Amino acid sequence: MLHVVHHADYMAPAPTRGTFRFDKYMAVMAALRESGYPITEHAPDPCPREWLEAVHDPEYVEQVFTATVPREKERRIGFPVTPHIAQRVRHTNGGTWLAAMLAMEHGYAANSAAGSHHALHDAGAGYCLFNDLAVCANRLIAQGRAARVLIVDLDVHQGDGTASLMAGRADVFTFSMHAEKNFPVRKARSTLDVALPDGMEDSAYLGELARHLPAILDDFAPDIVLYQAGVDPHRDDRLGRLALTDEGLAARDRFVIAEARARGLPVASALGGGYGADPRVVGARHAASMIAMARENARWPAPETAQK
Repeated sequence: MLHVVHHADYMAPAPTRGTFRFDKYMAVMAALRESGYPITEHAPDPCPREWLEAVHDPEYVEQVFTATVPREKERRIGFPVTPHIAQRVRHTNGGTWLAAMLAMEHGYAANSAAGSHHALHDAGAGYCLFNDLAVCANRLIAQGRAARVLIVDLDVHQGDGTASLMAGRADVFTFSMHAEKNFPVRKARSTLDVALPDGMEDSAYLGELARHLPAILDDFAPDIVLYQAGVDPHRDDRLGRLALTDEGLAARDRFVIAEARARGLPVASALGGGYGADPRVVGARHAASMIAMARENARWPAPETAQK
């Protein structure tokens, strides 16, 4: 069973300006529902404002909530912040939190949006408004649901916002494995960054992941893994610079789940990047990623958090 978090607001009307394709979120759910794989859909509550303000500048949070984000900040985000978008981002952030709660019960759960790893303290960037990964990690620790959180970011772009927001924290480990020459030009410093050369294919990529992730899990000993499962490392992605195949992406996702679940850890994934001219192709790629993780999760017993 795939436990997937979804809300109608994820498919908010696209702004009149900007290049981001919001229609991929509808395509993701269509692909999941048509796949024949058993899924249970869960609707999130909007993220409480105080959770967002614990990570982001309250003035910026106010600008988003009131759809008064200055034009220079909107340019950095990539689209204007409308009232619909403001409502949407509250639900996408609530979605990553709900996915984490479901993962603690079932071993793995997916948010069908978010993974907004470029959002910074006082501004958005790269199609990201609020950093759901940082918000969720901070709240898990604040509520005592986890003592240590590992954020695994395998999007083709560095998780610069997550790295910046979680910098200096001993209780959050940020691991970003990304294309070295891709956005952002100016990188932040994650706990561990692995910068990859252009055109890296399946075997070399999976070798790098196997070289780093198990050691992180053993040395840092997290209580939960938040996984930014972007599919933009795919060789056909419009904004990617790597060369993974469908099979390579599936192997990547199975490996993340297997390594975490073998240690009794829950994994909550967020959608992350995936770009192309046809949202149905991109949506199918994201859906396949979630199903691969759910299939791997089915091989393991309930996480230790569910047994306590």
